[in-house]
Amino acid sequence: MVKLAVVILNWNGKGFLEKFLPSVVAYTNKPEYQIVVADNGSTDDSVVFLKENYPTIRLVELSKNYGYAGGYNHALQQIESEYYVLLNSDVEVTRDWTEPIVSFMDTNKEVSAAMPKILAYNNKENFEYAGAAGGFIDKFGFPFCRGRILYNIEKDNNQYDKALEIFWASGACMFVRAEAFWEAGGLDADFFAHMEEIDLCWRLKRLGYTVYAIPASKVYHVGGGTLPNNNPRKLYLNYRNSLFLLQKNLSRRRLLPILVMRMLLDGASALVYLSKLSFGFFWAVVRAHG
Repeated sequence: MVKLAVVILNWNGKGFLEKFLPSVVAYTNKPEYQIVVADNGSTDDSVVFLKENYPTIRLVELSKNYGYAGGYNHALQQIESEYYVLLNSDVEVTRDWTEPIVSFMDTNKEVSAAMPKILAYNNKENFEYAGAAGGFIDKFGFPFCRGRILYNIEKDNNQYDKALEIFWASGACMFVRAEAFWEAGGLDADFFAHMEEIDLCWRLKRLGYTVYAIPASKVYHVGGGTLPNNNPRKLYLNYRNSLFLLQKNLSRRRLLPILVMRMLLDGASALVYLSKLSFGFFWAVVRAHG
């Protein structure tokens, strides 16, 4: 068993591997650490590229695209490690990026998952949308982050540089204690992609664990690498999975009034898309509620 396994889930991401894998290799170099690429049934030359250029990196080849959640579950079942790092292929890591988080989790055994500060690769002074400086959830079940609310992104002025307990850690770069991951049942493959990390963190917290943001570690994330933000399928998954998240983790008494409010709010959102003749996005919201 290794101390820490950095597991990159890849799907047709040869370009990202070429660009960002060198930083992972350079800055994840302890003998007790392992780098793993789990290929989610890619149809590009990702696997050939890895075998030819990184023969020492462990490659787990999956038979098809299982999505984020299913892909990681299948891959992590084959990896023995004290900690997993679920790392997107479009993330540039920095020197000693693992150490503040591993040290914190070694010292605080109740911490099941943690994330670094996530900054935007293409605008490195700003936070990145997917996680920023730590995730929370509001009373209507909408996720938000320190450093990002809706599409308003803050500049990093060191305003969030203290370690803090959060509600959820970003799946773009999530450190998770392997024992706790499997105790919680792993990721829920029904999500396929988007918000499955929030569901996992919610279940971990229900088991009595905590989740933290550790900004002493930082990475740079491109974002939107698999499904761009203007993709109706991404919008559908975000709306559907947000509702699924609430249905799974709230009691019926707490769930019903929130669902009524969400139908009103999401309905208003759908009408805005319709008014702009964005029929694909309108239908995505309707399908999500269906």
